[in-house]
Amino acid sequence: MSDKKIILIGYSGHAYVVAETILENGYELIGYSEKEESKSNPYNLLYLGFENEETFTGWRTDASFAIGIGDNKIRQNVAVLIETRGKTTQTIIHKTSHLSKNASIGCGTFINKNVVVNAFTSIGKNVILNTGCIIEHECVLYDAVHIAPGAVLAGNVTVGERTFVGANSVIKQGIVIGKDVIIGAGTVVINDVPDGKKVVGNPGRII
Repeated sequence: MSDKKIILIGYSGHAYVVAETILENGYELIGYSEKEESKSNPYNLLYLGFENEETFTGWRTDASFAIGIGDNKIRQNVAVLIETRGKTTQTIIHKTSHLSKNASIGCGTFINKNVVVNAFTSIGKNVILNTGCIIEHECVLYDAVHIAPGAVLAGNVTVGERTFVGANSVIKQGIVIGKDVIIGAGTVVINDVPDGKKVVGNPGRII
């Protein structure tokens, strides 16, 4: 399987950012998957069909896959589908990001412009670290997490599967956030958050 040939899953919004980074990194985008052919094709990509249908031609290539889907649950489900087909999800890292050599990054993760990941942090599979977020030392992010632009996780923060941390939010050192949590934009989290909750405000409160 070629790591230089990539098929993009999704082709709008977040997928455009992923596509741009893929191309800047010198990879070849050979096409995209969507339910229907997109009316807008800013990167002049070939439409390969929809990955959930047997007519999808992407399965018959030697390419790896990049998932340009912001929704955590959908992104994780697509990753599982790709794995069941014997294919791989490609980790995409923007050249301007700063990653500790002692951090671990799972497959299928997308790391955008100016992201900082510090020492002994563990990032799961199919995670999004969006523009300019900061992940401090010894944090643990489980699979399919999305950290939005400008968010800051102080040291030793744990974030459960499929949790969304909103733009410019701040998570205090040592906090444990459960799975399927939504942290609103600009929230300051100073207490642990159980699974499935939504937190907003400064200081953060569960609603």
